[in-house]
Amino acid sequence: MDTKHSALNERKQQATPRGVGVMCQWYAEKAENATIWDKEGNVYIDFAGGIAVLNTGHRHPKVIAAVTEQLTKFTHTAYQVTPYESYVALAERINERAPIEGPAKTTFFTTGAEAVENAVKIARAATGRHGIITFGNGFHGRSFMTMAMTGKTAPYKRDFGVMPAGVFHARYPVESKGITVDDAIESIENIFAEDVAAHDVAAVVLEPVQGEGGFNVVPAEFLKRLRALADQHGFLIVADEVQSGFARTGKLFAMDYYDTKADLITMAKSLGGGFPISGVVGRAEVMDAPNPGGLGGTYAGSPVAVAAAHAVIDAIEEEKLCDRANELGAELVSVLKDLDQTHAGVVKEIRALGSMVAVELADADLAKAVQTYAMQNGLLLLTCGKYGNVIRFLYPLTIPAEQFKQGLEILKQGFASLAK
Repeated sequence: MDTKHSALNERKQQATPRGVGVMCQWYAEKAENATIWDKEGNVYIDFAGGIAVLNTGHRHPKVIAAVTEQLTKFTHTAYQVTPYESYVALAERINERAPIEGPAKTTFFTTGAEAVENAVKIARAATGRHGIITFGNGFHGRSFMTMAMTGKTAPYKRDFGVMPAGVFHARYPVESKGITVDDAIESIENIFAEDVAAHDVAAVVLEPVQGEGGFNVVPAEFLKRLRALADQHGFLIVADEVQSGFARTGKLFAMDYYDTKADLITMAKSLGGGFPISGVVGRAEVMDAPNPGGLGGTYAGSPVAVAAAHAVIDAIEEEKLCDRANELGAELVSVLKDLDQTHAGVVKEIRALGSMVAVELADADLAKAVQTYAMQNGLLLLTCGKYGNVIRFLYPLTIPAEQFKQGLEILKQGFASLAK
């Protein structure tokens, strides 16, 4: 370990709790687009994107310009005390673009977990019910309500005691794992029969592409049948697009791929291009259910982050980043298919929607070995999945073509190292 990093790691151990798990043992000094430089001057190609936050890359010029301009005006008023037009304008832009049936409304918060919590509040206010159904292997946040909703014990729920009541877990349909659409629907009906009556369910919350769960893509048939159940029993469908939103999947929202519409959609991460902002968009009559004062937050819809979000939408549309996501994703999937052919028994499955791409390996040790090799050779990768055996790819969609190819070469070398 380099001297600067060793000294900082010692300070970190003394100053911060071990509960904040940190992957890298080096420290960022600066970043630009898809490149990070550490304090020793080492260079890394970023295929992690701050955990899906940087679809438009580090310090996108449009984002920096918008934030710089906002800093000359004001940095905070608290929107619910003194509002500002940029918040309203951003809500209008989201309302126009979100795949919501009929008139839509949007409200903003700060973190993804906060957006999910508020979606639950809105759903409960709109239905007068309490029950929330989520899915195994899903991830919705680290607050207590969103921990309860998350379908993975370690490390998220372990050691934190009893979770909030009223949350029930169904099975997410993944054909390759032996969970069919019929199985998933049956698991929801079993919850109705065994845990909470259907007329007490406020919402079913699902990720159209599971993030931490390993990039499992929801089948269209499941959404269609879930919509029929929702309409039959009067509960809402909430799509958690915190990780899948804002061009990652090749469309602005992953739900754009489906004819079935959600009643509410949560968003965060890449909406802000590196600045903390989240939101909930939904059917106007549902969004209006909470009384004034029921929604909000001191920093909710920060004017600085709102400025960044406007720039992010501009960049996505002007630079055609949805098309770029599909092009890069196809190139990566082609490489992964080749690796599947040349490394028998290593690759179990490749899953992709646009540039939301993951490769599941035979075990977690293999995934860790590829990740470690990549880090040592200047490529930052993340793992995920129920067993930690999935490598996910969250590179900026703005990454230069040559740098992307360089990252793929390091990935190939990482797989080649497994045979040594």
